[in-house]
Amino acid sequence: MKKVLFISNIAGSEMKVGFCIGAITACDVLDLEFHCVANRSKSTPQQIAKDEEKYGVYLYHADIARSPFAISNIKAYKQIVDLIKNEGIDYIHCNTPVGGILGRLAGKKCKVKKVIYQVHGFHFYKGAPLKNRLIYKTIEKLMARYTDAIITINQEDFEAAKKFKLRNNGQAYFVHGVGIQLTEYEALIDSKEHVRKELGINDTDVIVISMGDLIPRKNYAVAIEAIAKSKISNLKYLICGQGPEYENLIGLTKRLGVESQVLFLGYRQDIKQLLAASDLFLFTTKQEGLSRSMMEAMASGLPCIASDIRGNTDLIDNGLGGFLCAPTDVDAFADAIDKIANNAELRQQMRVYNLEMIKQYDVSVVEREMTHIYKEVFLENK
Repeated sequence: MKKVLFISNIAGSEMKVGFCIGAITACDVLDLEFHCVANRSKSTPQQIAKDEEKYGVYLYHADIARSPFAISNIKAYKQIVDLIKNEGIDYIHCNTPVGGILGRLAGKKCKVKKVIYQVHGFHFYKGAPLKNRLIYKTIEKLMARYTDAIITINQEDFEAAKKFKLRNNGQAYFVHGVGIQLTEYEALIDSKEHVRKELGINDTDVIVISMGDLIPRKNYAVAIEAIAKSKISNLKYLICGQGPEYENLIGLTKRLGVESQVLFLGYRQDIKQLLAASDLFLFTTKQEGLSRSMMEAMASGLPCIASDIRGNTDLIDNGLGGFLCAPTDVDAFADAIDKIANNAELRQQMRVYNLEMIKQYDVSVVEREMTHIYKEVFLENK
């Protein structure tokens, strides 16, 4: 049986298959062995063995770091090379910038037959700093020589990937993200009462929700300023996430006088329930590949107000599933909030539209797409 090595970056204490479910399914359909290497320092040998048995896969640890400049990545490269040689890996599917570099260099070193690189967001996106366009694009051009196929998850990256010269006349592919299990959201879509009661929010209040780490890239300051400028008096804004910007954002809510409207909920494990209790998703991020959190919001039937950037434009049709605004335009975000919050009929129209739109991102679609790519790249073009 041929073996595929799936290379990621940082794994949690337990294996989350959402990131790689398309690859696992493709291996199962095509009778390939799925091997996965990532930084599993948060896990234990017992948990790794449990995950292997549960999912029918083979899991390994390497000292991969998110920063491309971390010295531990040198060790990780050697670990991956040893793994490829010891296990007799036939194909590589590497992900993320660091995993993509390590995987392709290791693949070249070990003469692996076929290498796929899946990009979750090129760093030389439109509007990126000049150094990103110079450095990262140059790196990707060089690494393309050791790549047989590139998988992208948004249209801007797909168009960029098609311009690279890949090994053996390889090509770029587009898939609908990593997949989202829509049925998990459908069952909760009307369950609002208990969540609102727990949070002390009235039935008549309009709930706006955001999810994501409290970091500068997520641009929460603009979201809070938009809430402050909104003319909706019964507005509540839920922020789900943790991060270094917490104290700054708390201070901002106090300066703007909206500390009673903005609820910082921290890390939550009941995101689906919170989405089901909300009326509107707000997403002011400056940079994304393809946002899973917005896909979750759409699957919950929420209208979305989002920054007009790569990835978001793939998901939201402006004026139909929500509104797209320039990332720094506080007034535009505030106006969009008021338009949707004041109009129950518009919210319902956008709800219906997004529930239909998100169907193309269901995990079953991504599994079919990934199976097609694996078959074409790994098995048909030997």
